Amino acid sequence: METIETKAKDYSHILGWGIDADAENDPTYPIRHRTDGTGQPIEQHGYNWERPQQQPIDVEVLRSIERPNVSAVFGTSTPPTGLSGQIRRFAFRFSESEYGHWLPLLIADRVNVIEGIVDDFKQGRTPNIFAEKGMKAAWKYNRKGLIQQALIGVAVTTAVIFLLSKKKER
Repeated sequence: METIETKAKDYSHILGWGIDADAENDPTYPIRHRTDGTGQPIEQHGYNWERPQQQPIDVEVLRSIERPNVSAVFGTSTPPTGLSGQIRRFAFRFSESEYGHWLPLLIADRVNVIEGIVDDFKQGRTPNIFAEKGMKAAWKYNRKGLIQQALIGVAVTTAVIFLLSKKKER
């Protein structure tokens, strides 16, 4: 009788199994931090491929602390500004494997939405939040979910206002 320990494990029937076994076919190979088995870094001289020409850096670019340099090409549509930018700068002090990096980035996105609405009012525009949040499609295809979200939002807002007014009375 064969047991799990004695049976040879053959996973070749699984589509794509072992696809990453060949280091030359590894898409992360050029930038992966590799060691020699003892923990000593190898390939410290950098890339083994020709790096593209560096895009000019004319705005603030936040980069991961895991990267030794700024990537050759990056987006510049919305450089960090305001309170959301300060939150993003704080987040980039942490490794990408930590909550201290990702949670502040999520918060910064929410703060940036509010900053955008305030900026619209400053410029004399009234934002169409209903359309920008895709509520027309939600009303058409997920009416129950949209109503549920609205009720939860009203309940949370009411609870916060109630709790804050109670504290003032004391």
